[in-house]
Amino acid sequence: MMASNMVWYGACCKAYYRHHLGSLHNHAMKKCVLLLLVAGFLAGCATAENDYDPLEPMNRKVDAFNTVVDEATLRPLAKGYIAVVPDEGRSVIDNFFKNLQEPNTILNDFLQGKVHQGLSDTYRFVINSTVGVLGLFDVASHMGLKRNKEDFGQTLAVWGVDQGAYIVYPILGPNSVRNTPGTVMSYLLDGATYFYMVANAPIALAATSLKYINERANIEDFVKMRDEMALDAYVFVREGWRQSRIYSIYDGHPPAPQSTEDDAFDDEFDDEFADEFD
Repeated sequence: MMASNMVWYGACCKAYYRHHLGSLHNHAMKKCVLLLLVAGFLAGCATAENDYDPLEPMNRKVDAFNTVVDEATLRPLAKGYIAVVPDEGRSVIDNFFKNLQEPNTILNDFLQGKVHQGLSDTYRFVINSTVGVLGLFDVASHMGLKRNKEDFGQTLAVWGVDQGAYIVYPILGPNSVRNTPGTVMSYLLDGATYFYMVANAPIALAATSLKYINERANIEDFVKMRDEMALDAYVFVREGWRQSRIYSIYDGHPPAPQSTEDDAFDDEFDDEFADEFD
């Protein structure tokens, strides 16, 4: 269950990266757009009352602690892992552990009323667990069965439960009051949890280490970008996590923010400004 806050951060960045930058191939252009996203995060935090983070002073201390732990443990291990294990090998390991997490997604599909998606994810799990050799190979994706990711935190949101306060847990990283039960449920429905229980201690320790070192290695490039671009790493991670959760809850189609008087003024100003050049 142990995981770095950096792993959570990487997941947030990956969601934004795929959504906003997926069609860009030039590395420099991608970095420029990411810089604009960072600026947007920070601008929003500077102008809005962050009533969703009432525990910010404590959260910052925990976040600093998590970063120290990451720098001393997972990050150097991940760098060594990247140097030794090729991309193809890491992809196989990814597939194996993600396949073990599919039951959590399937259950929450049905809890959210996504019956068709639940049946599709069940079929995906069966295909990858058999034809894909215990999930080592993602055969289902090649058959058009895309990987979905649902959890109980998303389910509670669909049921109308408010997010509650943003929380940074020691070692586990960013979370919220609403999402906390989902974190526990994800652990209990992860097949790896039960593998660790039945395996002897050395194998269980090796498998656990491999899972989290691999996850940490997958987001090293994103952590580097955060280090290079973020003026306030805590704010960047917090806003990235929140926006990623919103994106997931609405299946990639979050509602447009409500207009304010300032937005109306800006639109009117833009129209008048544009008229000057018509």
